[in-house]
Amino acid sequence: MKTIYSSIRICIISLAAFAVLLSCTQQGPQLGVDPLDEVVAALTLEEKANILIGTGRPGKPIRGEAYPQRVPGAAGNTFAVPRLGIPTTVLADGPAGLRIKPLRENDSNTYYATAFPVATALASSWDTALMQSVGEAMGNEVKEYGVDVLLAPGMNIHRNPLCGRNFEYYSEDPLISGEMAAAMVNGVESNGVGTSIKHYVANNQEANRRGVDARVSERALREIYLRGFEIAVKKAQPWTVMSSYNRLNGTYTSARKDILTDVLRDEWGYEGIVMTDWGGGYGKRDGRDFSSDIVGQLSAGNDLLMPGNDAQRDSIIKNAKDGTLSMDVVDQDVKRILEMVLKSPIFKGYEYSNNPNLGSHADIVRQSGAEGMVLLKNADNVLPYTEQAKTIAAFGNTSYSFISGGTGSGDVNEAYTISLVDGLNKAGYKIDDELQKTYTPYVSGAQRSEKLRDQSGRHITPARLPEMALNDDLISRTADAAEIAIITIGRNSGEHADRKIENDFNLAADEIDLINRVSKAFHAKDKKVVAILNVGGVIDTSSWKDKVDGILLAWQPGQEGGNAVADVLSGQVNPSGKLTMTFPVTYDDTPSAKNFPGVPADEPEYVTYEEGVYVGYRYFDTFDIETSYEFGYGLSYTTFDYSDLTLNSEEFKDNIVVSVTVENTGDVAGKEIVQLYLSAPSETVDKPKKELKAFAKTKLLGPGEEQTLSLKLTAKELASFVEDRSAWIAEKGDYKVLLGSSSRNIELKDEFSLASEIVVEKTKVSIAIQQPINELKTK
Repeated sequence: MKTIYSSIRICIISLAAFAVLLSCTQQGPQLGVDPLDEVVAALTLEEKANILIGTGRPGKPIRGEAYPQRVPGAAGNTFAVPRLGIPTTVLADGPAGLRIKPLRENDSNTYYATAFPVATALASSWDTALMQSVGEAMGNEVKEYGVDVLLAPGMNIHRNPLCGRNFEYYSEDPLISGEMAAAMVNGVESNGVGTSIKHYVANNQEANRRGVDARVSERALREIYLRGFEIAVKKAQPWTVMSSYNRLNGTYTSARKDILTDVLRDEWGYEGIVMTDWGGGYGKRDGRDFSSDIVGQLSAGNDLLMPGNDAQRDSIIKNAKDGTLSMDVVDQDVKRILEMVLKSPIFKGYEYSNNPNLGSHADIVRQSGAEGMVLLKNADNVLPYTEQAKTIAAFGNTSYSFISGGTGSGDVNEAYTISLVDGLNKAGYKIDDELQKTYTPYVSGAQRSEKLRDQSGRHITPARLPEMALNDDLISRTADAAEIAIITIGRNSGEHADRKIENDFNLAADEIDLINRVSKAFHAKDKKVVAILNVGGVIDTSSWKDKVDGILLAWQPGQEGGNAVADVLSGQVNPSGKLTMTFPVTYDDTPSAKNFPGVPADEPEYVTYEEGVYVGYRYFDTFDIETSYEFGYGLSYTTFDYSDLTLNSEEFKDNIVVSVTVENTGDVAGKEIVQLYLSAPSETVDKPKKELKAFAKTKLLGPGEEQTLSLKLTAKELASFVEDRSAWIAEKGDYKVLLGSSSRNIELKDEFSLASEIVVEKTKVSIAIQQPINELKTK
């Protein structure tokens, strides 16, 4: 092995010039030339052990050998074996865009990537075609910057609004999650690079994410937490799946053969590789051992251990030599990894440019950011606001320091972020000058501190900057001078920590004070107030929404955020986004509130998913719990009419096709999202009152224009998972079709019948449950 590493160091000028390397080291059968089994057979045990792990963390290389880094800032690399024509592949974060270092030593060039809207923003568009176009742009940057696999998309379920990484995930609903992820995967991989859907499975919190035991019933796993991954795998076949950090019912997911092989490969037909999350199932922290059995991981079907370390390599070699680790397992895992390498741009000799079209990608950010915004309130049609000659008063720190995306591996090193005030200025609006001069130095100081934090390499989310204590005279003068007030509320979160209830989910006292005082001053002069929510996930709205006239949920819309908000505020873009998660009246109304993040709460050893399948709207709608804004909710600057609901049959045979006509009955062009919910018979097992089973978005409809949409239901959409029969079963009886613009605004209804029970799928494995799970039951 020392000879091989020496030859790498001698021959490498750069990994981009891989042909030079090969000419120095080729010995034996060659990858891509000779049969793959021959290449695997030609590898030494030490080389196989290397291939099964990454090349190590920055500063902690395997065996102390510095491994060449083709793309600085990338999350990890796979090992090369030059003598057999096997190159190193590069894996990089993340869900909102490629995460690499923008500045490099002894290099005057820059390597900025595009910060796209976060997953919650993109999913709120309910537009899979748009999602695919974003993926295509993101994948182009991956390829042109020399990366082979993008560690995205994230698709865990929003089980609780406090999860620190909810901004990286799509929804509380598995259908939305699966469809959006499949579209993203197909878009990214159309460039010939790979993706890694993550975090598989039940990684729905950051609190003790490396060790917490998520105790989940098999039905909840099948219907809620696995279902989205199932859709993505079957519709997109991503190159890789990333196993999660957490335990599942007592065992690390990275060592569960039932999840990684029996379900993922045998039941769903997955063909790619499985890799661990970085350090998944291995290591110690705060005196606690989070180590999983490496033999168990590899034997379960977790092919690649990332980012790799010496102990893992040594364990593989030792256990393979003494027979504890089967060489058949080793060879199978190695073969899968090499199959991925064969598809990679570096193996195919692609000469990446380091010069993607960032300008065109910024246009896509602006478009997709606007498409995902959700208009929550619009009293007296305060929006769109078209009075460009009149002054806007921009309150709130975040108006001047807009948040493009979250922190941690979901962050992107972009060249710029357009603030709200910059976007409004570019759109021709006048911003109150005195107010802007008051905010600018205060916000700029905080930005400098955050820049120092980033440069130090820490990814901890910075603390929220308290709102300025503006004096009453300034607010009064501003209310005299300006025609409308905008108050921006900002939130950020990321890896390593979950959000808090106070001063995060709930607005802080200084924010409430700002809303109260500004609203009072402007309303006293018969002027309007609009709140902009620059957030990644759910926050409280019920306690203060009556104090403002309009609320635009802008999310964290990427680097063109200010421009995208201006497009919506001005009416250049008619908002068409709808919520993919429920906004509760209070945090305590959330079904998982009483058992999140687990026991004990400060560093949970386990968390029991007592709510079972009653996640999000399935709970709120079934038990008639009041919401601030329900799942699927979103307003428009126009109105729509639903008509002509038809089913192709009154009795289910192979499928049911549901058709509906949507007409724009307003005065401006707009898009509508049609949501199909199904209410199923519940004699066999208890079921939610209704569940989303299909959705479709219209084209841009002009005033008076209509479009007929068709949505298809198969037997799988009718079925629930019945644990004691290990099967997806569509129960006989009457099924109600509910079409609407949200889960609670149902426009049209019809029904069909199923004459006899259908066993849709008989599963091959019963996922082991170590103890009973207490689930909510319908009344």
